[in-house]
Amino acid sequence: MGREAVAKAFADIRAALAVLNAEVDGCGGEPFSAADPLAGLADGNLDILAGAKEAEAGIAGLKARAAIKYADTAHALAPDMPARAQEMAIAAEIGAVLAIGPRAASTFLATSHALDTTLPLTLSALQSGTISWQHALALADEAATLDPAGAAALEAHFLDPDTPKPATAATIGEIPAHRLRHKARTWRERHHAESIEKRHAKGVADRRVEYRPDQDGMAWLSAYLPGHQAMAGWNRLNALARAAQGPNEPRTLTQIRADDFAEAILTSGSSRGSGDGSSVPADTRVGNGNGNGDGAGAGTDSAPSSTVRAQVLVTVPVVALMGLTDEPAVLDGFGPIPPSMARELVANGADCFHRVLVDPRDGAPLEIGRTSYRVTKAMRKWLMMRDGTCPFPGCSNSSLDNEADHLLAWQHGGTTGISNLGQPCPKHHKLRHSSGWTPTPATHNEPPGWTSPTGRHYKSEHQDWEPPHWPETVSSALPAHLKPRERHKGQAHRPPPCTSMPTEPGGHADYLYIPRSPAEDSLRRFLYGGS
Repeated sequence: MGREAVAKAFADIRAALAVLNAEVDGCGGEPFSAADPLAGLADGNLDILAGAKEAEAGIAGLKARAAIKYADTAHALAPDMPARAQEMAIAAEIGAVLAIGPRAASTFLATSHALDTTLPLTLSALQSGTISWQHALALADEAATLDPAGAAALEAHFLDPDTPKPATAATIGEIPAHRLRHKARTWRERHHAESIEKRHAKGVADRRVEYRPDQDGMAWLSAYLPGHQAMAGWNRLNALARAAQGPNEPRTLTQIRADDFAEAILTSGSSRGSGDGSSVPADTRVGNGNGNGDGAGAGTDSAPSSTVRAQVLVTVPVVALMGLTDEPAVLDGFGPIPPSMARELVANGADCFHRVLVDPRDGAPLEIGRTSYRVTKAMRKWLMMRDGTCPFPGCSNSSLDNEADHLLAWQHGGTTGISNLGQPCPKHHKLRHSSGWTPTPATHNEPPGWTSPTGRHYKSEHQDWEPPHWPETVSSALPAHLKPRERHKGQAHRPPPCTSMPTEPGGHADYLYIPRSPAEDSLRRFLYGGS
């Protein structure tokens, strides 16, 4: 068959595309819905989009396999050609066929080789249409610096069907590729064979500012900085821009941010800020997960030097904060950071702790709530931890910029507990109350999904909680039922939380009042001295 079979297969694909294009215009043999042709056409086009996404992924997988097979046969046909010359010739041929540049062709070939040799689950998911090429590229990029065992563990975590996941969690193919890239980077930072402290030290040595001219008299000025500094600067720009908005302000939020940034670097600082270049204050969160189920956290900091303060939220196990383990902390909106950076942020910026109860076996936060309408500051922090970003499908808006929202409205009987709260960004909060998009139920550790006006349900993106690391001296002294357990295939994703914790007299069952643990007292003395 050979060439004839290939030609016929692609002819069939072109014929199918012609049929689908006719269906897009509603010119097929019969309408999608005889009862309501317009609604049927709208819904039918969504079906076409969903099918096209799967077909594109399958074609991408086919291209990757064809490129690798061509490269293998080219090597076999010219075994005596110098390796470098052969690589250039192969990339040039593939680039010419696909009408892409040599550099893009080399990148495509390298990614295809990684999928074919070290990421078989990723290639299989791509061929089946479960994930897109951009999803596969994200996994390949994050696996590039891992050893073969680490790369296999990375893709197994996201793509092995036997890896337990909550039923309400969106699959990898259901979230945008840029969100998968963030989740894969977070996993890589936690499980890399080399300490995050060592890798961060190398990155700090490479810090720099770059300038690149662009069209229309414009240019790009960017900086490669430690994550907490970059995140604090971004949050400060957001706060300054929102403070400047008003009925008499014609600029958009994006334009105000750019103007504030330019003013800060061209003068002694923004007119609304200190501009002294000093370290920004840090608003941090710390969760511990010790044997008693206690949680700890750091909160508001010293008085700001201006009316608008930059915020940095950090979640870190208390044992790592004390220097007993090297477990990464998590910088809200960024991802894992070295524990030394978290200790610096807490020691230099925070003067109190938001105490968070987490499950010591998997690191997930537990329930909190109250019976009045107002959402407390502690509950807002809890929402930030649970969701990480705006829970709307594909939104990356960081939690500092989001708004607490009752899923079931207060006036309709909804309570002010974590399980009835979401934290959409301003844009999607407005969308929820001005259109047919509605959030679905949440839990204390699972954000809400969403249902569109067409009735389609989209699952939420869940955070990848992991059990905290324990110093060997502490772990060996714990009772067996409180020690973190390895998850095996078929085991539930998360064991049920302990419910026998004390409450303050007159308090609510879902709000836990726990005195400071000895570890927290030791930490406070370590950071601040005294009692």
